Amino acid sequence: MSIVGLSTDGVMADVKPGKALYRVSEAMALLSMSRTVIYEQLRSGRLRSVTQGRRRLIPATAIAEYLELLEQEARQTGYGRRAA
Repeated sequence: MSIVGLSTDGVMADVKPGKALYRVSEAMALLSMSRTVIYEQLRSGRLRSVTQGRRRLIPATAIAEYLELLEQEARQTGYGRRAA
């Protein structure tokens, strides 16, 4: 069962309690992004990951930071504002 939680600087994400690392496939579902886009974000440094053996895992804190980055960019560009 997942809950809404993980608040880092006010960012909320749908995470499982106590889960610190997510597989790329789980991050895809959390962020509603394709595998290709996830790996592009990893390569560009916008999304952090760690490796455990041969597995690439994405820390829950990295997901929260990435969401905050997206929100900051949306505020700067004016996207996401409601029409008056």
